[in-house]
Amino acid sequence: MSAFSALDFFPAYSVACRGRRPSSPTFVNAGGLLRCSVQIPRPLSSCSAAGRHDSAKVVSNDRQVSPASLQLTSVISREEVLDLYEDMVLGRYFEDMCAQMYYRGKMFGFVHLYNGQEAVSSGFIRLLTARDSIVSTYRDHVPCLKQGVPARAVMAELFGKSTGCCRGQGGSMHMFSREHNLLGGFAFIGEGIPVATGAAFSSKYRREVLKEETCDDVTVAFFGDGTCNNGQFFECLNMAALWKLPIVFVVENNLWAIGMSHIRATSDPDIWKKGPAFGMPGVHVDGMDVLQVREVAKEAITRARRGEGPTLVECETYRFRGHSLADPDELRRPDEKAHYASRDPIVALKKYIIEQNLANESELNAIEKRINTVVEDAVEYADSSALPPRSQLLENVFADPKGFGIGPDGKYRCEDPLFTQGTAQV
Repeated sequence: MSAFSALDFFPAYSVACRGRRPSSPTFVNAGGLLRCSVQIPRPLSSCSAAGRHDSAKVVSNDRQVSPASLQLTSVISREEVLDLYEDMVLGRYFEDMCAQMYYRGKMFGFVHLYNGQEAVSSGFIRLLTARDSIVSTYRDHVPCLKQGVPARAVMAELFGKSTGCCRGQGGSMHMFSREHNLLGGFAFIGEGIPVATGAAFSSKYRREVLKEETCDDVTVAFFGDGTCNNGQFFECLNMAALWKLPIVFVVENNLWAIGMSHIRATSDPDIWKKGPAFGMPGVHVDGMDVLQVREVAKEAITRARRGEGPTLVECETYRFRGHSLADPDELRRPDEKAHYASRDPIVALKKYIIEQNLANESELNAIEKRINTVVEDAVEYADSSALPPRSQLLENVFADPKGFGIGPDGKYRCEDPLFTQGTAQV
């Protein structure tokens, strides 16, 4: 029986007490009343009676909370928790190195870092199989790594080199790997959700129409809070619920859409409520706690794989840097940033591991040292790799390059000076 089908629980309240959470909510699904049985620890703080606050004022003197202290009621093995730790450290170290390389002029364009949100993608992706797919946003380096794309290939792509996972043509915002079922990072908000919905439909079609009985593939769509007022989001929720598609919609609610506070941009900031409106479970979870995310992810992925349909999960998290490396990050208050920095998901997991005697500090330091070597090797590999040849410029642009990209003489038109002047015959 699905844990979502016998619920008497609501996942953790907003850590910074952004809003009013019902003490005993119910999820209305097509099959009737949903009650929750997943045992997530009680909230780390209590919500203010005043209800929601502008996210520029999420931290006030009477509502300070202590740094995160992770708890878990289900059993997690030493191997599993160390895998989570290594995965999250890889993401953090990789992004920190990206910042260095960007400011040294090794990367170009906009680069959006994932620091602070590692618990969300680790909590979900580490539970997926090699056949499952994910879709990400422009903040896609870390989900790409977690899906199994080698650090060398990701860094080389960021450097615009031919050895990158997209041969240098995707760059920071358009990571893709068919081999690893990474269906893309997407620059425009919301445009990845229909792709993920289509992938989930493909899985259902192969199983029910083509009779591939072993096909139980699941798709996980990651997107931000700024996407959740877009039409594509609602259309895909409706389609996924209508056809009971094997997909999990994961909202990485970091409270800010570029420079717009989530609280100011939507009539009801509780994104999870949009799930029940379409007949699917909606869940809110503390996205700074990888163990709580993992608990919710485990049930959402399992019910999708069983053919019980989609789930909408709102993970309340926070990015530790500006919207991109070009953003001076002056719109968020210093006390707000300091508050969430004190709840660093990696620091919290490290503390949990040591307190539960799952590993000692020297073992964790060894993991960090090994990851640091992996990241440095990725930089050396990317820096020494070749740039793409000019002949690659029009590949994957036109369905038939010979009709436009390649002239009658077999040469690329982009190499014809007259073509670039606009005077060549086409």
